[in-house]
Amino acid sequence: MSTRRSPLAMALLSLVSEAPMHAYRMQQLIKERHKDDVVNVAQRNSVYQTIDRLLRAGLIAVRETSREENRPERTVYEPTGEGHETLRRWMREMLSTPAREFPEFPAALAFLPVLEPDEVRAALEERVASLETRLASLEQELAEGAAFLERVFLVESEYQRTALTAELGYVRGLAEDLRSGRLAWDYRLP
Repeated sequence: MSTRRSPLAMALLSLVSEAPMHAYRMQQLIKERHKDDVVNVAQRNSVYQTIDRLLRAGLIAVRETSREENRPERTVYEPTGEGHETLRRWMREMLSTPAREFPEFPAALAFLPVLEPDEVRAALEERVASLETRLASLEQELAEGAAFLERVFLVESEYQRTALTAELGYVRGLAEDLRSGRLAWDYRLP
């Protein structure tokens, strides 16, 4: 049985390949390592649902279940042989083949005339401020991380910095085009 590839499934398989661990520890490590910038673990339930999918697909197995004092029962997972092979295949595919993704921002750009040009410009200027803040934070994370981590553990942050820089340049230009009148429309939705 095969399971659907996802960034979260790949991350969880990767973590249990490092060492057997329980779900809460997986989520904790993703956050501690700032991988929650690239893998969505905001909802703890999604971690458990993904673990269930990986179990059903035979990519991970239960190593042990234990209970300590007044804590809830903890199940520790480890990868199966098929899980190791699947992780390696997913990684090769994710690195080599651009995925057809549907982020919100390009979708919003596709329907700009829903708003008035001034509304769009104001929203884009808010986005510029958010991007600038995120970029500054990312630069700080990279500088701090470079002090004790090898570059291989920071490449996704380097990619994010490059993507944010490009987006920031584009959004600034688009906002300027709206401000100057180089981009305008008369179309209005009812």
